[in-house]
Amino acid sequence: MTYCIIFVTCPNKKAANKIVGTLLKKKLIACANVLSGVKSKYRWKGKIKSSSEVLIIMKTKSKLFNAVKKEIKSLHSYKVPEIICVKIDKGLKNYLKWIKDVTI
Repeated sequence: MTYCIIFVTCPNKKAANKIVGTLLKKKLIACANVLSGVKSKYRWKGKIKSSSEVLIIMKTKSKLFNAVKKEIKSLHSYKVPEIICVKIDKGLKNYLKWIKDVTI
C-alpha cells in the first residue's frame, strides 16, 4: 500500500472547508490540515499576481488520488486549481495504517 500528501490552495477558508468536508464524508482522505494566511505569488495571463490563500494538506492512499482530484475539480472555484500529489516514502507505521483504515 502506498500513501500520498495532496496540496491544494483555495481562495478562502469556507472554500477549503467545503472541499475537506466532502472528501472526508466520502472517505477519500484520512485527514486534512487547513492553513490560513498563505501569501501566494504567481504568473497568470502574462502578469505577476499576488493573493492571500488557504492551503490544504491532505493525507490519503495513492490509489485514491484520481478520485480526490475529480472531486476537488468539481468543487473548486479556480479555473486551474493547484492539485499536487507527493508520495510518502516513509512514515510512522501506525499512522499509515490509520490512513488505510479510515479511507475507502
